[in-house]
Amino acid sequence: MNHGILPIATPRETRRAMWRLLAAKPWRLALTVVTLLAASCCGLAGPAILGIMVNIAATGGEVPDLLWLALGLLAAGGAGALLGVAGQNMLARICEEALADLREEVFAAAVRKPLAELEKAGIGDVVARVSGDVEAVSEAISGVLPAFTGAAFTIAVTLLGLGVIDWRFAVAVLVAAPLQVFTLRWFLKRTAPIYRTVRITEADRTEQIIETVHGTPSVLALGLQDRHSDLVAAASRETIGHSLRGVNYLTRSYNRLNLAELIGLSAVLAMGFLLHAEGAVTIGAATAAALYFYRLFDPIGTVLGQFDELQKAAAGLGRMVGLTQDRAAEHGAALAGRPPSGPAAGIVLDSVTFAYPGQRPALKSVSLRVEPGESVAIVGTSGAGKTTLAKVIMGLEKIQDGCVLVGGIDATTAPAHELRGRIAMVSQEVHVFSGTLAEDLRLAKPNATAGELLQALRAVGAAWVEALDDGLETSVGAGGHQPTPEQAQQLALARLMLKDPPIAVLDEATAEAGTGTATMLDRAAEAALAGRTSVVIAHRLSQAASADTVVVMDQGRIVESGSHAELLAGGGRYARLWDAWNSSLSRP
Repeated sequence: MNHGILPIATPRETRRAMWRLLAAKPWRLALTVVTLLAASCCGLAGPAILGIMVNIAATGGEVPDLLWLALGLLAAGGAGALLGVAGQNMLARICEEALADLREEVFAAAVRKPLAELEKAGIGDVVARVSGDVEAVSEAISGVLPAFTGAAFTIAVTLLGLGVIDWRFAVAVLVAAPLQVFTLRWFLKRTAPIYRTVRITEADRTEQIIETVHGTPSVLALGLQDRHSDLVAAASRETIGHSLRGVNYLTRSYNRLNLAELIGLSAVLAMGFLLHAEGAVTIGAATAAALYFYRLFDPIGTVLGQFDELQKAAAGLGRMVGLTQDRAAEHGAALAGRPPSGPAAGIVLDSVTFAYPGQRPALKSVSLRVEPGESVAIVGTSGAGKTTLAKVIMGLEKIQDGCVLVGGIDATTAPAHELRGRIAMVSQEVHVFSGTLAEDLRLAKPNATAGELLQALRAVGAAWVEALDDGLETSVGAGGHQPTPEQAQQLALARLMLKDPPIAVLDEATAEAGTGTATMLDRAAEAALAGRTSVVIAHRLSQAASADTVVVMDQGRIVESGSHAELLAGGGRYARLWDAWNSSLSRP
């Protein structure tokens, strides 16, 4: 279903990104490593003490010596357990904080992505990355990664302990290694692609569910409930099918790991028998070596078995990191060649060409200059390229050729926060955010006083707010007061005034107004744009009549430009549009 998924980071990019986040707190990371190593070293004491106790019992030693050793065994076990828990908690905390930072980066990257790229990928892919993928990584960090890391340290330290007893014990342990390594490589090779596919199919399922929920009125009206239920079920079955393939490989790998444990323990016991027969080691040392290897069963099983969960987490992590990969610099390098220079509050488009993927150019060599403080109205028939032009000016679409300067900076390469500080847009489809009216408005200016909020509302004619029982503290959005489309536009224009950018774009922002409210919203728009450089995608030609300059577009090109009076006098396309529009108003 999803044919335009967002970027997925390579394993190398993923590791580099996570190391950057983890290394942000080097001293805490170092202390965590030391704590986990100390816990593993305490674990070495158990088999060693038991081996000494076996030697004492075999030679008829003193009972008090056995008691002291038993107390030492308890102390070592208790210290190892405490240090292990502490180290795993410290590691989980560091990783959770790193994940929180990454989650914020992912969300910020998502809202910076070009609108066309997000629309092509589908909302399900974005939602899955900031929800399902985060959950998979979080579960691995809180449960799997600490256990995996502790087990890895235990294996390394235990192998060292076996070598200290006699290097031949370490060699005996390695008899099982080829089968374990083969099993791990076999498992990883087959499951890595499966888990990446699972994450993608889960995003497709999320997309299908969201589309069904959003389209509930149409689904019910057309009687398509069964059809959409089948689509969701099919997406779920696809995800489950891939997951079951992974489970099958996991089960088969565990069988091979159990065989490797049998081979390894047999090799250690046989080596202990031979070395003791030669007098090279005591029976206690041979016992300790066998206990050391037996002690490795759980950590080796943890390390090899938890690769399953780590694979799932790595797939989700790669999708999260991939969303943060910004190719804007590469895109900008391809368009480099002329320095960004232009009026600090103006707009300059020079020979701009843009095409949506797989389609003919929506803009063809468009050149336009908007001086600081000037108001420009863009008019034309549907499909002329007006909205595309607005998106290009806003930096929401990346052009294929030409140059776009907004407020003196290159809109194709400038950081999003820098561009947004110079320009803002109000579109035809506005959103009222859940919360109080004051909170909705303060999204544009967090430190705005109640007086400033009311002043902005009055300027756009939103006197209805003062008639509400709770005024600015009235809850709006989901579960609260539902403003009419015209009132929602007034709130959007009030947010524009509070943000107070030097440049503003209105993309048919008052198109939803009925005949009774059109004049009111046009006045609200004029108030919001007063003193700013503005580009208005005009839905009604009355908006163009009050602009300093009118630009007429057709099939992605600018075909006329001038003042309202000049274009009427010229008798061209704009004059014909004006006559047709006035004729439609005069009809009963």
